[in-house]
Amino acid sequence: MQSPDPSPPSIPTDAIAEDAAAPGFISPAVPPSVWQRHFAGAPLRLGVLASGSGSNFEAIAQSISQRQLNAQIQVMIYNNPQAGAAERAKRLGIPAELLNHRQFPSREALDQAIIDQLKRYDVEWVIMAGWMRVVTDVLITAFPDRILNLHPSLLPSFPGARAVEQALAAGVKVTGCTVHYVRLEVDRGPIIMQAAVPILPHDTPDTLHQRIQVQEHRIFPRAIALASSGEEKNEEGRRKREERRTKNEE
Repeated sequence: MQSPDPSPPSIPTDAIAEDAAAPGFISPAVPPSVWQRHFAGAPLRLGVLASGSGSNFEAIAQSISQRQLNAQIQVMIYNNPQAGAAERAKRLGIPAELLNHRQFPSREALDQAIIDQLKRYDVEWVIMAGWMRVVTDVLITAFPDRILNLHPSLLPSFPGARAVEQALAAGVKVTGCTVHYVRLEVDRGPIIMQAAVPILPHDTPDTLHQRIQVQEHRIFPRAIALASSGEEKNEEGRRKREERRTKNEE
């Protein structure tokens, strides 16, 4: 498993992206108090689920090694035997387990096998980094409010498959990416963090996806820290209480 470096943390900057070639805007910013609590606590024990190249998986691993996230990746589970994520895990020295979905009779059976592996590696947070399988209540119930997913659009716009192509077809001028809690309804869980990415006049699905991916790599570690702090839930609770108070006063 991957362990964090004991050197002092390098707290990320939340605001307009530093890379002029891939402009974007991240919201919400992570308060300094959250970062302080995050790095004062024990490292988060992460289990990553990946189906493809694993670029977001590696971005999280790099954020840990660079002391931008106080966590350790206990295991990376992948469902596609050809997934590039497996090679990344080998290079990074992170345990990897193949659970080929084609060898399971149902989604529920696959999810139970995933749970068994996550428990074996003592995982507390499940990170879906390009996991291309719809999860069931079996997995969600086992890790309530501890499963995070990354989607390449500004949800609730363009949920589901081919989100980048959906955005281009719709003619919108801004898209981006979203980290959210996983619920049974696909891409409909509470939003934790988003990054906006402008769509340029001559964008193709490939060029737009590349710029979105830059922001994905930035917000996923931040969103993990924010979610683990519970701060975004406190803020949502405050917002709802204020809405109820205003409604009662009307």
